[in-house]
Amino acid sequence: MLLCGPSGSGKSLLAARSGLPVLRLDDFYKEGDDPTLPQVAGSSDIDWDHPLSWDADTAVAAIAELCRRGRTKVPVYDISLSARTGEEIVDIGRTPLFIAEGVFAAEIVERCREIGVLADALCLSRGPVKTFRRRFLRDLKEGRKSVPFLLRRGWRLMRAERSIVSRQTSLGAHACDKDEALGRLAAAAAGRCVKARTVA
Repeated sequence: MLLCGPSGSGKSLLAARSGLPVLRLDDFYKEGDDPTLPQVAGSSDIDWDHPLSWDADTAVAAIAELCRRGRTKVPVYDISLSARTGEEIVDIGRTPLFIAEGVFAAEIVERCREIGVLADALCLSRGPVKTFRRRFLRDLKEGRKSVPFLLRRGWRLMRAERSIVSRQTSLGAHACDKDEALGRLAAAAAGRCVKARTVA
């Protein structure tokens, strides 16, 4: 189950509330010294909201291995350091369905469908102003980046939120609120979990 949505839309909280195992796709960000990282146009800021700031190949490989073996090794990423600080094992045991959540989850919808592991793909949306407030307070509390950076990024993302949701839905994710998302999660767990385990 892929779960995407703008940063601050509540993906992590929804995933935790579902009771299903969770793979954090944000742990697959590239490191801050990677020369392929994109920059915000007209700025020296790294564009952490651009898909090229994220390692899609490694994320898809981890999803496929989880579906095939029930466990995989994943990086541990520190957003405040823009760096991988270690590795850990994600083990879902015999659970037939898990959530892979992150801002770039929609980028791999088609690839997951092609290898036969996609149960559903959801895009959470709660409105630009609510998302801005929640994202800023979260990032400030967690010390993710400097305050000026968080304000610049927050303003940019608030203005772009509708286009972000539009892009994610065009890539195959279904836009919904948290209540509908929980209902679709329950439906997938009840009726489509076998499909989610089929990997070549």
